[in-house]
Amino acid sequence: MAAATLARRLGRSGVLPLCCRLPAWDRATRPPPSPLQPPGLPLAPCRSFSNNKIQVELDESSGVAMMKFKSPPVNSLSLEFLTEFSISLEKLENNKACRGVIITSALPKIFSSGLDITEMCGKSLEHYTEFWRAVQEMWLRLYGSNMVTVAAVNGSSPAGGCLVALSCDYRIMAENPKFSIGLNEAQLGIVAPFWFKDTFVNVVGHRIAERSLQLGSLHPAPEALKLGLVDELVPEEKLMEKAAAVMAQWLALPDHARQLTKTMMRKAVLDRLVAHREDDIKNFISFVSKESIQKSLRMYMEMLKKRKS
Repeated sequence: MAAATLARRLGRSGVLPLCCRLPAWDRATRPPPSPLQPPGLPLAPCRSFSNNKIQVELDESSGVAMMKFKSPPVNSLSLEFLTEFSISLEKLENNKACRGVIITSALPKIFSSGLDITEMCGKSLEHYTEFWRAVQEMWLRLYGSNMVTVAAVNGSSPAGGCLVALSCDYRIMAENPKFSIGLNEAQLGIVAPFWFKDTFVNVVGHRIAERSLQLGSLHPAPEALKLGLVDELVPEEKLMEKAAAVMAQWLALPDHARQLTKTMMRKAVLDRLVAHREDDIKNFISFVSKESIQKSLRMYMEMLKKRKS
């Protein structure tokens, strides 16, 4: 039921779910690229589309899209957000003019707060299934994308927000010690799934990932740079300029060589989830349905309410 619902959501926008199409990492490479826009210049949008949660602008002359999260207050990854995210990525992937996407937030001080806790608390088993399938779908599309993906992290990025950044090819973070990033699920009594862990290990190495995951650490921006969790820190006002310059550098290479190399590096991790997708959903449902976990999530939500008041 849940799979059919997600398929209908994607189908209404002309996008096939992963179960009904060849994944990005197995598809043919793109045709020759269009000319690049000089690095450092602002992106001039030639085509844009906006949903409730995400805004996308594509400059077809440079082949670069800008994707901005715009779901206040904290860009939490709700079912609606995740569905829009997958649809937006697929639209760009299918547009031959698009070679790369810069992902950032339209909200100040926050990139994404991660998975929406309300989607995991007090809901039906069918809802948990649909939600987790949407989380998987988002990661499979982003981590397996043929496009160059640059995360311009302009605020804090815990848990699922960190996963989004980790799934990109390059991460630039605003140089602000108040901003933090990390997979902090353990702090909530939640275990990060194996594919969260695999993505993290591929970026920072086994020992750093093991320690960080067990402690549920959130790393301030300077520490994140030291650990290799992000690739660069730049002043907030220069973040987008730097992201455009990095994108131009990556797009200067032939697409086919870069894409095949990316596939070689990431395919085993992607294939592992594809092969065990249904088991992963069952494990999530079994875990999140436990009364102890539900109690922990309710306590966390109450804490958030008190903070707001």
